[in-house]
Amino acid sequence: MFAYRAVLFDFFGTLTVSVRRGPGHTAVAEALGCDPDALVEVLDRSYYDRARGGYGSAEETLRWLAGQVGVRPSPSALRAAVAARLAAIRIDTTLRSDAVATLRALRRRGLRTALVSDCTHELPELLPTLPVAGLLDACAYSVHIGQCKPQHGIYLEACARVGVPPSDCLYVGDGGSHELTGAVELGMTAVRLTAPDLSHHLVFNAEPGWTGPTVTALSELIRLVDRAPVAVG
Repeated sequence: MFAYRAVLFDFFGTLTVSVRRGPGHTAVAEALGCDPDALVEVLDRSYYDRARGGYGSAEETLRWLAGQVGVRPSPSALRAAVAARLAAIRIDTTLRSDAVATLRALRRRGLRTALVSDCTHELPELLPTLPVAGLLDACAYSVHIGQCKPQHGIYLEACARVGVPPSDCLYVGDGGSHELTGAVELGMTAVRLTAPDLSHHLVFNAEPGWTGPTVTALSELIRLVDRAPVAVG
């Protein structure tokens, strides 16, 4: 028996190595016909609204972003910008070397696995092409649910999709969006990933005061799961 029945993962900076906006994002600004630095400023200040799907579809969101920097792109320019943004995020996304092996090991132990991600429209399109896709029982995307961490609804949606209550879940994340505190508030056990590369990670609303358990690699979760005490009722 295991103390947990499911493990919930953050995506960017957790299942992936640290993420920074690479040069591919310049192509988005070029497609829209705007200054790259001006676009980045709007991207940063609108992150949570965009991650909640607040501006509509991917194309509608880019139209709104362009409007914020005084540009009115044509429909063809918007389509090009949507494709350029997906390509840029794909290039910026690299799975951790132990992500696949860790997920497989958890599933061999009979644990359910799920993704809980603050994200914009690109991740739901990108994830099915990645090697971890078939190793996740469920995905809860903020852009679909309309809530970002640490709001409880996004965690609860993931729990519902794997059929496991929060009290039986282990949550793993790098600490962005105060995700660890949000998980604990629902009765989950939360673990922070503190891999060395995360010192360069693009993160919003970080959680520097976390004093709970940590791991430096995803593979350490296996030992944690194996050793966690099982409550006897």
